[in-house]
Amino acid sequence: MLSNKMQEALNTQINAELYSAYFYLSMSAYYESVNLPGFANWMRVQYQEETFHGLKLYDYVNSRGGRVTLTAIDGPPTEWGAALAPFEDTYKHEQKVTGLINNLVDVAIAERDHATNAMLQWFVTEQVEEEKNASDIVSQIKLLKDAPNGIFMIDRELAMRVYVPPTPAAQGGAP
Repeated sequence: MLSNKMQEALNTQINAELYSAYFYLSMSAYYESVNLPGFANWMRVQYQEETFHGLKLYDYVNSRGGRVTLTAIDGPPTEWGAALAPFEDTYKHEQKVTGLINNLVDVAIAERDHATNAMLQWFVTEQVEEEKNASDIVSQIKLLKDAPNGIFMIDRELAMRVYVPPTPAAQGGAP
């Protein structure tokens, strides 16, 4: 059973993950509007990943006899200035989410909730990947110095990304 403090912290993180999904879907819409469908695709896949993260936590709370309480999701930004700006925001956002996950681990440790701590290790590892992916793309775009041909090459590469839901074994077992 989850302590009240742990349940509240997990519910807050569910909201943060669903906000992240909304944030990336907004970026996808922006990239569609500036005719960068590959960039839009990458963000839409990221939206799917974040939705999965929120549902993973949702299922976990329920599996531990807790109660999920959903709250309002803030509206995300809708405008960016160039191809680089959304990915810079992505990198900053993923750094923030890493801090939120680290804080959740701290709560689990303080509450002596070993099961939640074990489950959260999947998210700790996931955040390393999330930050690296965003940082790598920021670096690639910066190397281009806004060369149009380079942006279109990256756009084609980002169009190849597909969402593949993690298998139960890859996500640390059942919720």
